[in-house]
Amino acid sequence: VVLKAYEAAAQTELAVTDDCAVVESQGYPVHMVEGDYRNIKITTEDDMLAAEAFLKEGAEQFMLVGMGYDVHRLVCGENLVLGGVSIDYHMGLAGHSDADVAVHALMDALLGAAGLGDIGTHFPDSDAAYAGISSLVLLEKTMTLLRSRKCQVINADLTIAAERPRLAAYIPFMRERLAPILQAASQSINIKATTTEGLGFVGMGAGIAAYAVVSVGKC
Repeated sequence: VVLKAYEAAAQTELAVTDDCAVVESQGYPVHMVEGDYRNIKITTEDDMLAAEAFLKEGAEQFMLVGMGYDVHRLVCGENLVLGGVSIDYHMGLAGHSDADVAVHALMDALLGAAGLGDIGTHFPDSDAAYAGISSLVLLEKTMTLLRSRKCQVINADLTIAAERPRLAAYIPFMRERLAPILQAASQSINIKATTTEGLGFVGMGAGIAAYAVVSVGKC
């Protein structure tokens, strides 16, 4: 629209002062939106100093980062659930809830970013109300806590450490399951699976661990 307006204005040698005047001269509407004094024009070195100060202030005020970690033992007789998805395996994770280590790590990261403590603070394993509960329900409750702090998820990065089973085929379903609860686009949720090359309790197949890092914004 702007390019066409300039081309038309050039043919008539119209005298205008800015882009808005050019567009309006060709009959297009121009809408007003609220501005921000921090959205400054960079012209001089002093402007750069002001811009750097605004960026630093914005990072401190509007961006928060949290990290989470969880681990559970693999046992017979339990269903394996990771990232809210049921995994076909002959063993599952032992825990008070469904022991979804991926979601638990994610919850701890979210709570940490918002300065809200950890899972044990809000959903203790001594509370019978959480016995066998889906971790996705707990994640929804966690998001309610975040919204009370006016926080929204920007992105999440999860790593699941498991020697077995292979998880690559399940990752797209995990992202689809988590995205609506986090109220984030699925492409902003990254999930990786790795092994420990036979080392440690994960390498021996005794358990599964998960790590999560999230960034949240203040709205």
